[in-house]
Amino acid sequence: MASALLSRPPITRKKWFASSSLPKRPHLSPLSVSFNPTGNFDLSYNTDQDASQVGPPLPPTDGRLEIVLDNDILRRLDLSPVCSLMGESTQAIDPKELLQRTVGFTINYEREDSSDPRELSEFPEIRLWFVRLDASLPWLPVVLDWRAGELARYTAMLVPHQMSLRLGVVFNPEALELFVMKKVFIVYSWLKHHNIPKPKLKTSDMARMLGFGIGDELYDLIDSNPALPS
Repeated sequence: MASALLSRPPITRKKWFASSSLPKRPHLSPLSVSFNPTGNFDLSYNTDQDASQVGPPLPPTDGRLEIVLDNDILRRLDLSPVCSLMGESTQAIDPKELLQRTVGFTINYEREDSSDPRELSEFPEIRLWFVRLDASLPWLPVVLDWRAGELARYTAMLVPHQMSLRLGVVFNPEALELFVMKKVFIVYSWLKHHNIPKPKLKTSDMARMLGFGIGDELYDLIDSNPALPS
């Protein structure tokens, strides 16, 4: 049953996700995520690919909602930029509009040391802000601007990883699997609650962007066993 719920999608040769060798477990994808997403992905098992073959990220989607962050906002764990964009109740914007327009982040972070080589996802204060955001809006990944790389960057803020000069972000495989499955449960329920058409397809697309295929049996289990009331 478990193997039918979470499966490795067909291998493609399009360049978004570079590959790395993860523990050989049935129906799981060996995966590392590069911050050069173009809306496609490569789930090849070849780890010797030239990183220069990975295309540059696509520009932000026109008209997307932009959450602008700076050092002060991050340091204070201030979610007001999100509230001002979506409303205090997070229901000021219709979910269908959120899905259509998508959401992205502009992170204006000034390093104390200009020569600090770390990526933004490696700064504890930035990651902590995203942890708080995710705790407040756990469904947010489904409305991010996937094609411009926002889902990959958001995931890197929350999932343990290492940086590779050649491959980009290399996620801890077990942590990534747990993150994806948790988001599948949350996002699918959120889409159904707001009567979004084809919630299974949209949820599966999100998981697939991170290298995981979701079997219909999982959705059947969710539908037949309602979640506990919050």
